[in-house]
Amino acid sequence: MKSITSHKASKLDIKKGDTVMVISGSYKGTKAEVKEVFPKKYRALVEGVNIAKKHTKPTADQPGGINEIEQTIHISNLQLIDPKSGNSTRVGRKNLDGKSVRYSKKSGEIIK
Repeated sequence: MKSITSHKASKLDIKKGDTVMVISGSYKGTKAEVKEVFPKKYRALVEGVNIAKKHTKPTADQPGGINEIEQTIHISNLQLIDPKSGNSTRVGRKNLDGKSVRYSKKSGEIIK
């Protein structure tokens, strides 16, 4: 997959360990935790979301078969969960003590 260069890789709203809600696609409404973020591709690996079946041949150390694997999902299809209310929210940034921090647009609470 070709990487997207128009996005700033360091200023994503979603980070590893965040709880997010899928807002579009076949997994719409699912709340799950982010396992890994790929900033250059603008995608994230979310636990239990976008599962595909992969057929593998047997090797010397593992048997073959049909395995279910998680695939990445585009970050635009994810929305962060507000730590105060538990609903999805947009994310803003503001400076506190010289550091840029994320905050919830709904409740104004800082996201750690």
